[in-house]
Amino acid sequence: MRVATLYDIHGNLRALEAVLPELEAYAPDRILIGGDVALGPMPRETMELLATLGERVVYLRGNCDREMVAALGGEFARSSPWGLRTRWAAERCTIAQMQRLGNLPTTLAFEIDGLGEVLFCHGSPRRDDEILTRVSPAVRLRTALAGRAHARVVHGHTHVQYERTVERTQWICPGSVGLPYENEPGARWATFGPGVTLRSTPYDIGRTIADVYAVRFPDADEFIEKYLKKPFAPEYASTYFESLAEPAKTS
Repeated sequence: MRVATLYDIHGNLRALEAVLPELEAYAPDRILIGGDVALGPMPRETMELLATLGERVVYLRGNCDREMVAALGGEFARSSPWGLRTRWAAERCTIAQMQRLGNLPTTLAFEIDGLGEVLFCHGSPRRDDEILTRVSPAVRLRTALAGRAHARVVHGHTHVQYERTVERTQWICPGSVGLPYENEPGARWATFGPGVTLRSTPYDIGRTIADVYAVRFPDADEFIEKYLKKPFAPEYASTYFESLAEPAKTS
């Protein structure tokens, strides 16, 4: 089996459109959507495009997917920009799309050519919002495995592409398709089988900016400046996420 992974699309339809021709050239058996698929400027349209790819597509739940479902039930604050965006994105989606987001698994495992079993999650194997980065201490990675033994774990959530091996487990983050924190622009994703390939695909950010304004995405100027024009550098992003992470218990 060969698997292409698209994590953290965040409703960036133009980034997804750019990736798909390269993805099809790879000819995966499965297309894994690794969470946080819709919370962004084009949520409904992004999910509609993914639906055209057929039964090869499988989904994981990300924290933003969970929060979108909660927002429709009035459980998410409206005061912050992301609170407003969460509710806005949920209301833009169809009932069927929201039902799909509300019934996603948190982990999936596949036997992949040349790699063996690979575990996929969003935040970590035990939580969709757990923070793991390329500089997380070994004790936190070990704790995040929740007692499982896996040779390879793939996660998202922190939007920086990397791979590293810690205590015989290879940790891989494909990065973010829609909101990458990288030094160079481009949608980040990855393919698995027979090896691991971290990929970057250029796309027209200007078209995404036009989408943000056209749909009246909440706090559009702040979103464009902070997440599209001048996103965090990977070093800063990893350090920032680490500052938010809960310390791992050593006993």
